[in-house]
Amino acid sequence: MSLFILCILLFAIGLFCLLVKKNLVKKIIGLGIVEYAINLFFILVGYRTAGEAPILDKQAAVTNFVDPLPQALILTSIVIGLAITALMVAVAVRLYEKYRTFDINEIRRLRG
Repeated sequence: MSLFILCILLFAIGLFCLLVKKNLVKKIIGLGIVEYAINLFFILVGYRTAGEAPILDKQAAVTNFVDPLPQALILTSIVIGLAITALMVAVAVRLYEKYRTFDINEIRRLRG
């Protein structure tokens, strides 16, 4: 249960960065923290205490399997998160080239 609380705390830290910080780089880092918190939550949901790998064996009758589906979904989520992070970094670099700042308020003031 304490792992779920730590996962929620990690999510709250990332959400705080997304909502409060004005620097684009800090917002990108905050989104990465949120993504990792969600991935960790799904991995924790699929975990079973003293669970065994889901490998079928004709001789052994194991009933306490670890669920492999969240792990497979998280692999896809990591790839999608990497692509989103790369896109956001590319946009941030282009904004920096144009406005010479990462501050969102300054970019809004200089726009147009």
